[in-house]
Amino acid sequence: MRMPTWVFTLLVAIFVLYTDDYVIAGILPELAVELHVTEGHAGQLVTVFSLTFALAAPIAAVVFANMSRRKLFTIALLAFIASNITATTTNSFVALTALRAIAALAAATITPALFAFTTQHAPAHQVGRYTAMVSLGVTGSIAAGVPLGTWIGGVLGWRATFATMAFAGTVTLLLVRTTLPRPEGNQKVPQLVEQLRVLRKAPISLGLLANCLLMTGSMMMLTYLSPYLVSTAEVGVEERAIAFSLSGIAGIVGIWLGGIATDRLGSDSTLLIGVGTIMGTMLVLWVFWITRPSPLPAVLGVVTLWGGMAFWNSPAIQTRLHQLAGPVSGHALAINTSGTYLGVSMGAAAGGAVLTHGGPGLLPLTAAGFATAALILLLVAPSRTREVTTIDYP
Repeated sequence: MRMPTWVFTLLVAIFVLYTDDYVIAGILPELAVELHVTEGHAGQLVTVFSLTFALAAPIAAVVFANMSRRKLFTIALLAFIASNITATTTNSFVALTALRAIAALAAATITPALFAFTTQHAPAHQVGRYTAMVSLGVTGSIAAGVPLGTWIGGVLGWRATFATMAFAGTVTLLLVRTTLPRPEGNQKVPQLVEQLRVLRKAPISLGLLANCLLMTGSMMMLTYLSPYLVSTAEVGVEERAIAFSLSGIAGIVGIWLGGIATDRLGSDSTLLIGVGTIMGTMLVLWVFWITRPSPLPAVLGVVTLWGGMAFWNSPAIQTRLHQLAGPVSGHALAINTSGTYLGVSMGAAAGGAVLTHGGPGLLPLTAAGFATAALILLLVAPSRTREVTTIDYP
């Protein structure tokens, strides 16, 4: 299957945007020392970015609904580049925080629109594959972008990391301007009241909530995977690194296979397989903890399967929203992106509470509970597209 060049451009864009978000974690020590703040204080840069992104994405989808995607991506990427260039010159933590908020605004404007563009321009029978290809930028940023950015920051200083991100943004902008298809006439955008009416429909609203709950459970387990592994299989640093590496590799494979399954089986069936498997792996990990110490190869095998299935769901979720929301799929995807970031935050917070009061053994059991709730929501809100996408235009 040969895909058009613009698909790879959008993959690069996602890779750059997500690397810019995650790489802060890798350069916190150097950044904190030079700006005279604690690492905990410096870590709030991640919080600011995530919260800004979550709040801005749905708003940006409405505000810029009528703007051509080429123009939108160009303006947002210019803001992204400028914020990272300016970050290389600042000596103020407050100023850097504001610059991270600007970068988050740019990312929040581009990311949902980018996925909406992908689903709208992909052949009807290959939406899952096209979405999966672009989504590889997310796992790629974790597997390659963040380690590279961290290494650059460690060797050349944290300012060099921001300079690298500005350069990467410039390359992305050039690719967008040279490969993205030009608009084919004006796109009709429904009135705001009609957009809200569609988004309130149960198959969409409950599906968005299901994704948020699913992300909460997954990120709870991922954030606190190390203490679970230590208590369950008595592993050391090297074994923990292997576990995260295997999960990342499985995520890359899982996204692609999830895209193929979405095209062949449909988004609903693909989600049932993915969420059901996540529930199963979490219960197995809970059994491993009860019978600890458990054999490391068995634990790593289940963790790897879970990592792959966690990303398997992404193409199905986005394809489902595109099919359900129709002309307002960009808005639905924007809310879905916000829900994902909200789930990340909730997962870290809820997991910390579970770990503190119940111990690591309750982490997989609680994550299974979130996955079960997500599955129930998906089952009670079947995706009947024809009932949802009838819209009145101004």
